[in-house]
Amino acid sequence: MPTKARGAIARTPGAPVSLEEFMIDDPGPNEVLVRILASGVCHTDLGVKMGVYGTSGYPFLLGHEGAGVVEAVGPGVTRHKVGDHVILAWRAPCGECRFCLAGKPNFCAASLNAEKRMRTMQGETLNPVLGIGTFCTHTLVHAEQAVGYDPALPAPQMSLIGCGVMTGVGAALYAAGVTPGSSVAVFGCGGVGDSVIQGARLGGATTIIAVDIDPRKLEWAKDFGATHTVNAKEVDPIARIKELTGGNGVNFSFEAVGKPQTLEQALFCRDLAGTCVLIGVPGPGPTLTLDLQRFFDTGGHLCVSWYGDCLPTRDFPLLAEWYRQGQLKLDQVVS
Repeated sequence: MPTKARGAIARTPGAPVSLEEFMIDDPGPNEVLVRILASGVCHTDLGVKMGVYGTSGYPFLLGHEGAGVVEAVGPGVTRHKVGDHVILAWRAPCGECRFCLAGKPNFCAASLNAEKRMRTMQGETLNPVLGIGTFCTHTLVHAEQAVGYDPALPAPQMSLIGCGVMTGVGAALYAAGVTPGSSVAVFGCGGVGDSVIQGARLGGATTIIAVDIDPRKLEWAKDFGATHTVNAKEVDPIARIKELTGGNGVNFSFEAVGKPQTLEQALFCRDLAGTCVLIGVPGPGPTLTLDLQRFFDTGGHLCVSWYGDCLPTRDFPLLAEWYRQGQLKLDQVVS
C-alpha cells in the first residue's frame, strides 16, 4: 500500500522550495522504506536548489544526510528488518563495475539506488538528491544505502555521519592518509572542514592549521582540534602557514571551499612532496591557472576526494563508535 509522505521539493532553479505531500510506492526488490528521524543540511542541496549543477531533473526531493527507522522492506532484503535504525549513504558499491572488480569499491561507477517510486500528488516522478532525499518524513532507498546503527545513539548526530562528517574524516584518513606527527592545513572551516580537522586529529597530526575568513569559524575550529588558526583576510595564508611550520609548509593540505584561489593556496602551502586534497565542490565554470614550474618544484600529490573515499558499511559504524567513545565530536556540530 503506498505511503503518503511530506517533504521539501525544489521545482524550479532558484525558486523557493515548497513543502508538499507526495506518495511512495511499496519497496521493490532490495529496497527499504525509511521514516526519517533527522536530516543534516549540506551546501550541495543549496546548489541543487539554485541549479548550480544543471537545470534538468526537477522536481527534486532535497536532502542527502539522514538517519531514520526502517518501516518496510522489499523482496530479497536480508540486511534489514522493520524497526532497524539506519544512516543513509548516497554511495553504495555495486560489486560488479570495473572499480569494484578491481578492489576499489570506494570508486564504484554504478552506485546502487532505489527505483524512482516517489511521485508528487500531481503524478510527477520525484528525483531524490543523490539518490536519497532526506528533507522529508519518509524516503525510499536501496537496502545497501542503509547502514545500521545503535538506536541508543542520537539520530541528529548520526545523520551527519551520512555525508559531511564522513567526507571530511575520510578525506584525512583515506584520501590523504594523514600520519602521526604530521602537519595539516585546512582551508574552509565549515562542517566538512571541521570534520577534516577531526580526521587529522584522529590520524595523529600534531600541527593542525585552520584557515578561514570568518573569525567565528576559526574559533569553532579550535574546538575540533585545530592547534593554530589563520584568518586569510588579515594575512597571506601561505606565508603564515610556512611561518608556523619552520619555513617548510605542511605535509597535508585540504581545500574544502571549491574555489581556484583557495586551491592554489592549499597547493603552495605544502612542504616538498606534500599532499593536497580537493574536497570543495566547485560546480561548473571555475578554472585554475598554475605556475607549472612552481607546482613541479613542490612535487607531491594533488587529488580529489569524493565522499572521503569511504565505504559506508565499514566506516559509518566506525564513526558512530568513535562518537560513542568521545573521540569524534558531533554534539558541537548540531545546532
